[in-house]
Amino acid sequence: MSEFSAAPATPIIAVEHVYKSVTDSTGTLDILRDIDFQLAPRETVAIVGASGSGKSTLLSIVAGLDTPTRGTVRLDGQDLFALDEDARAALRAQKVGFVFQSFQLMGNLTALENVMLPLELANRRDARKAAAEMLDHVGLGQRLGHYPKVLSGGEQQRVALARAFVVQPAVLLADEPTGSLDFATGETIMELMFELNREQGTTLVLVTHDRGIAQRCERCITIEAGRARA
Repeated sequence: MSEFSAAPATPIIAVEHVYKSVTDSTGTLDILRDIDFQLAPRETVAIVGASGSGKSTLLSIVAGLDTPTRGTVRLDGQDLFALDEDARAALRAQKVGFVFQSFQLMGNLTALENVMLPLELANRRDARKAAAEMLDHVGLGQRLGHYPKVLSGGEQQRVALARAFVVQPAVLLADEPTGSLDFATGETIMELMFELNREQGTTLVLVTHDRGIAQRCERCITIEAGRARA
């Protein structure tokens, strides 16, 4: 190797020998077993598997929302589980965006206020302007003052996408983002998600049961019986 060769980029996500087990009166259930992979900046990966295979549990651990029984996750080089809950939350706010199947919008806030929320938490002075511009970018420039209850499912997911991307996260974690939508609306939402992802150069981790959606990612990791298969 030449002395002028660039050093390998630090993985934006490193999942290191992660195990997850739960114990109750019936015994111990192993949900995840020795999950180990790395993702480079800007990479896209789909996590697929049958219902109950541990996909969403893995995503929660990658986000630092759930803790592994063994192993760890590094986000941009930082060991998530060496941090306390407040520090993990602060790192998530800085680095991670989320999109959920059920949208997870605040019902008492307008579309604009929902998208402004993460910016306000980050003390952005331009929160209103940035949120309005992002909503316009996802096709909701005329719906800023509408509450979630009067928006269609597709519109609510557009708001959720705007909220996730407005902070320009290093990582986007998406859990079955089309699961509550009809096929045509889901296709439109996925086109928008991948477009925003390309524009911002975000690393995308997408949990889905849809093999067609998974094939649009650069990599696919299948979870079977708690183990990962690339």
